[in-house]
Amino acid sequence: MSAAPRTSRRRAADAALLVADIGGTNARFGVWYRDALHAEQVLKCADFDGPAAAATRYLQGLRAENSVPLPRIAAFAVAGPLLEDRIALTNNGWDFSAAVTRRALKLRQLIFLNDFTALALSVPRLAADERYQVGGAAPLADAPIAVIGPGTGLGVSGLLRADRRWLALQGEGGHVTLPAVEPREMAVVATLHRRYKHVSAERILCGDGLELLHRTLAELDGAAVDRLDAGDITRRALAGEDARCRETVQLFCGWLGNVAGNLALTIGARGGVYIGGGIVPRLGEYFAVSPFRPCFEAKGRFRGFLTAIPAYVITAKYPALIGCVQAFTHASPRLEAG
Repeated sequence: MSAAPRTSRRRAADAALLVADIGGTNARFGVWYRDALHAEQVLKCADFDGPAAAATRYLQGLRAENSVPLPRIAAFAVAGPLLEDRIALTNNGWDFSAAVTRRALKLRQLIFLNDFTALALSVPRLAADERYQVGGAAPLADAPIAVIGPGTGLGVSGLLRADRRWLALQGEGGHVTLPAVEPREMAVVATLHRRYKHVSAERILCGDGLELLHRTLAELDGAAVDRLDAGDITRRALAGEDARCRETVQLFCGWLGNVAGNLALTIGARGGVYIGGGIVPRLGEYFAVSPFRPCFEAKGRFRGFLTAIPAYVITAKYPALIGCVQAFTHASPRLEAG
């Protein structure tokens, strides 16, 4: 990790900045130029062998479109830990060198940051219509903020206020141990422990986890297993067509509430808990009446502490791309490609 060069802020102000949010399934690209995001595009990770190939395809289209200058500086958010030059994404097969990627794209400067660090950095810039509140009171100004979200994996981050600016946390909180409170949860975890040495929160709180939870409930009931994908499970649950799908989504939301409550207690997130990722926004109005909020608050003597904390669902289209801009222009946890 390294601090931002002094020239970074000036460069971002007068040059086009290539930004990317690279997850387990999709790679989202855009160009930040003259205080606005341009030419957003989503590419499937499975169609490319790494970020250099995906970014090259995106830049070819940008060159043809000629709507903004071709970027020579870039910030990429990636779904995985950043320890050294070699980056391996957690939920897809990309394994690459940061330095080789920079040179392949002929970039003057390229930084990498965790995708949920980027999402966290975008939170202070969200407009009122890019989020909606699920319970709690008003946030406490300048208090820590928690960020969590199930998608291809489970991302976790947070924000701390220091010296009049927000500092993002970088960690792998999605891989904490999955808690179990109710008998049905305990039965699910016990079943999963027969297959996995460690049952993490991400094991359930992601798209594949929703499908695994559905199959495990069927196994516990001695029923035939329907191979449904996460979209079908959610659709059937919300339509009231299938009791097991409904229970799957209820347990999923409750578990997310439990894990989010743990995170809020850990960092004292009186500034609010923000929920990103691709799954929760698709639940629509159901999420507000789901077990999420009761399970979020069910922390014994600290129920009152959590009852006051607001939770927000992020509905912005490309928030992590805005977070990449913030990471490039401010000192933040990131890896500088050599």
